[in-house]
Amino acid sequence: MPELRPWRAARPHVVRIADAVRPRLARAAAAAKPRVARLAQVGKPQVARVTRSKTWQYTAGATTAGLALAAGVVTAAGPWDSAGQRTAERDRAVALGRTGGTDHGRAPGAPAQPRPAPSAGPVLTSLGGVSTVKSAPDGRALAKTLTPLLKDPELGPRPAAAVVDVTTGRRLFGTGSDAALVPASTTKIATAVAALSAMGADHRLTTRAALEPDTKEVVLVGGGDPTLTAREASDGWASLRTLADKTAAALAQRGIRDVTLSYDTTRYAGTQQHPIGVNPNLALVSPLMVDEGRTDDSASGPVTRVTDPAADAARRFGDLLKSRGIKATAPGPSKATTRANTLATVASPPLSTLVERMLTNSDNDIAEALARQTAIATGHPADFAGADRAINARLRKLGLPLKGAAFKDGSGLNRADRLTADLLTALLAKAADPAHPELRPALTGLPVAGFTGTLTTRYTDGAAGVVRAKTGTLTGVNTLAGTVVDQDGRLLAFAFMANDTRNPAAAQKALDKAATTLAACGCR
Repeated sequence: MPELRPWRAARPHVVRIADAVRPRLARAAAAAKPRVARLAQVGKPQVARVTRSKTWQYTAGATTAGLALAAGVVTAAGPWDSAGQRTAERDRAVALGRTGGTDHGRAPGAPAQPRPAPSAGPVLTSLGGVSTVKSAPDGRALAKTLTPLLKDPELGPRPAAAVVDVTTGRRLFGTGSDAALVPASTTKIATAVAALSAMGADHRLTTRAALEPDTKEVVLVGGGDPTLTAREASDGWASLRTLADKTAAALAQRGIRDVTLSYDTTRYAGTQQHPIGVNPNLALVSPLMVDEGRTDDSASGPVTRVTDPAADAARRFGDLLKSRGIKATAPGPSKATTRANTLATVASPPLSTLVERMLTNSDNDIAEALARQTAIATGHPADFAGADRAINARLRKLGLPLKGAAFKDGSGLNRADRLTADLLTALLAKAADPAHPELRPALTGLPVAGFTGTLTTRYTDGAAGVVRAKTGTLTGVNTLAGTVVDQDGRLLAFAFMANDTRNPAAAQKALDKAATTLAACGCR
């Protein structure tokens, strides 16, 4: 079952930091001070060619690696997220000694001002323009450390792994790294990079209400924003209530009080049903929905979905219009003509924020929406097959190793998806490339071990706050891909993939152990 946790509840506060973690973070923060001042210096990227040699050379940044987000890169990567994960890192870079910070979301009675994100200090340590950290781990020593862990029978018969030095792009370790395996939700990393590459971090998805000329037909036009909410607008998310306010005012100005209500879902093509069928982990893939078609007040996680998200959204919109003095008929499907006049619009947060929410919470509805939006942006049909071709094309244009890759959906719920450990680490390294600041949210959205998203309850020991990774879980499939700062302050990208596992909890524990060991490694 894919791991999904409530978006707001998944933002733990610092009071849950394990006592054993604090001394290590404090030491890392102190060691970072001489280098933090140099974070804003953006030097020339070291770009290495992708080859089939024993040591892959991935395009990667020599002076920054995504999570630092130096002053010039911050703007290009999009606004700071409301959860505070990135804001706290910015604050940490400005003043490592400060004890206050951005609110990460808190339970009643929790401290009002938690400290900055615990990952900020050690991550920033490794990203200065002029680094004083030691060279990358020795490949042979790294293999000696990781190989026994990857032989754990809980990881199935042929687990795959790759570790890349983000600063140089050199592959330090690999076993079965070119084997195309079922990736589960780590597919979302590829979806994120493709979408950001195709549309840019500032792109927004727009929902609009249009009035057909010479009629009183109002068409609610779906723009593909799965985060459109029927609740009160907050944190920058588009609200159906706001759209109803604007639409009712525009109609009143025209002297219209009675309308025929329709809805338009023609932005997407093909079937709306995911190949897994009806499933509580996602709604039908529709360009028009509110609150992801959920039948309760949850923000994420598995829950029964409405049978027709578009009709549900239109019905709610009609009810909102009525409460604002506009009488509307029961809605039916239609298509807005090119002559229709736009009455009102609401826009999603920027793509950078959508990507971060998708990765942190492993949000399948956002993932499928972004796959289709990538298809539209690149001239492909907005269906599952078109999204597959579009993601492939964008990643190929970025020079990534795509042998054996298949993207049968954007979320990783489809067992026909295939990725390699080489591709996952290449995606992470590319997202760290200073030449591609638009890709940075693919890193900043990764869950933080022990603190956010799908890693909230994992790594409660010494690796909390140091490992940042996307999880992947299906029956018989356990994967983990992300970044880690080793004991020498070196930023490494890693991917561990296990298929044919029998005990998901044991397999997950084995993967976590490998990532924790990597974080604790000097390996020389």
